[in-house]
Amino acid sequence: MTRELQPKHRAVWSGLSSNALDADIGILGIPYDGAASFRAGAANAPQRIRSLTPHVAPFTERGISLAGFDVYDAGDTAISEKWESVTHGVASKVREIAHLPFLIALGGDHSITIPVVRELATIATGPMGYVHIDAHLDLMNAFEGLPHSHACTARRVLEYDNLSPEHAAFIGIRSWLDEELAFLKSHPLAHVETAAAVAADGIPSAFQRMLPTFRDVANVYVTIDIDVLDPAYAPGTGTPEAGGLSTRDLLTLLALVFDKLPVRALDIVEVSPPLDHSDITSFAAIKLLYEVFGWLNKRDAR
Repeated sequence: MTRELQPKHRAVWSGLSSNALDADIGILGIPYDGAASFRAGAANAPQRIRSLTPHVAPFTERGISLAGFDVYDAGDTAISEKWESVTHGVASKVREIAHLPFLIALGGDHSITIPVVRELATIATGPMGYVHIDAHLDLMNAFEGLPHSHACTARRVLEYDNLSPEHAAFIGIRSWLDEELAFLKSHPLAHVETAAAVAADGIPSAFQRMLPTFRDVANVYVTIDIDVLDPAYAPGTGTPEAGGLSTRDLLTLLALVFDKLPVRALDIVEVSPPLDHSDITSFAAIKLLYEVFGWLNKRDAR
């Protein structure tokens, strides 16, 4: 008896994978969690997320088919405990897919955003916007002796050419350190929406308040630390903070971001499969990714 061929959707990225040089997006995994200050495990996220995608239908939540949307997966950067080796590997992978219309990076801890943005900033023309969706500000100059700690991500990113606090928005914040508050005081144009403000006023109001931050930018980078979600929605992360956004809140926010802002690249970080329960956090990340696919597909069709 001849065995039936595996259905196309039972492949990685639900069968949307393509080797085409003109794919709609490029994805790279960065399996590094050497800059985490508490619990590790985020290095396992890229492969775990990929392994679950054959069990996800290639549709958005509103029933829009993603058939014909091409996803080029550039694989993972080489595993290394040395930060210099990690940044070199990231630079190489980003250059490999930077010609594509959109880039997605899968962490890893939040430090992986630093080399991704650094590479994109070198090819950007004009000011870049930076949307930091997180429970934490990550504005420390150094943390526990590491200038590339995941607590320093935004501080490093905003030092690059083409980026500045006046074009940066922080959303979902509910954890603070004295040095970060001092930074914000000295950079009053950086926009902060706390998780409490979002809960009180709703996502649309919070988005409208941050929208002027990006008035004069041609490209926007969005970084999503999965701990922006309340631990009830994302238990598998290294530094959970109670009182966060719901998955629905985050989907609503991202829909507005992709509709109104010129988003060029995105990352999802701090998913830690060893700390997860029933892959709740990994599936939340996948839901976000597939909705991004749908928004990009819609945007390209305009």
